[in-house]
Amino acid sequence: MVATLEEIKSVYSVRDFNLWYGQNHALKNINLDLHEKEVTAIIGPSGCGKSTFIKTLNLMSRLNPTIRMSGELNYRQDNLLHSSMDLAELRKHVGMVFQKPNPFPKSIYENVAYGPRVHGVRKKKELDERVELSLKGAFLWDEVKDRLNKNAMGLSGGQQQRLCIARALATKPEVLLMDEPTSALDPLSTTKIEELISNLKGTYTVVIVTHNMQQAARISDKTAFFYMGELIEMDDTRKIFSNPEHKRTEAYISGQFG
Repeated sequence: MVATLEEIKSVYSVRDFNLWYGQNHALKNINLDLHEKEVTAIIGPSGCGKSTFIKTLNLMSRLNPTIRMSGELNYRQDNLLHSSMDLAELRKHVGMVFQKPNPFPKSIYENVAYGPRVHGVRKKKELDERVELSLKGAFLWDEVKDRLNKNAMGLSGGQQQRLCIARALATKPEVLLMDEPTSALDPLSTTKIEELISNLKGTYTVVIVTHNMQQAARISDKTAFFYMGELIEMDDTRKIFSNPEHKRTEAYISGQFG
């Protein structure tokens, strides 16, 4: 099959993708493309499949033995469901940040250096450079540069989340997956993370699950609306919020349910 122009410029192209938890059909015939250096927001009510979908993009779903998948989950034209790419290599290219900050109980430096070390970086000079660049990329360097050897658990919640982003950036990924990264944070920390995401999209493809409609409108280029395991609509964020194609999308973003 000849790839379309849309697929060629896509980091991910998902075709007729289905996922079951045992007998529960959790994702149903998903078709979408995720493009280079764009922020895509995934919205929808609780239990609609948002987090399940984002976790399939780096095959975290394989950790659950009851899960079965079909269709195509193409990363750079390579269907991950039938790929020989090992998970460690995939996760070098596809970083992930979770809802609650989860720093390792190690120093700030060791948190960021962990990924590069796993992938074979041993020289201290190179590790030092990776740590500094990653912390700068996460807007955290100026706040921690004088205490890199201090335990990361002593950071505030917002700082811990930015540290987790720095840790993800340290392996030099292409894609950054973020599953409700600000839901556990205060408004000021949320603003900092949003500014960071806007800055990152010049370099990375970012996919963010969010319950916050205003956040999706502020930071994303594209928005995908999921409902009961189906992708109802995906389009430019401005269009989704001003003139959606589907009544169900309009009802959700206007707060009629959710």
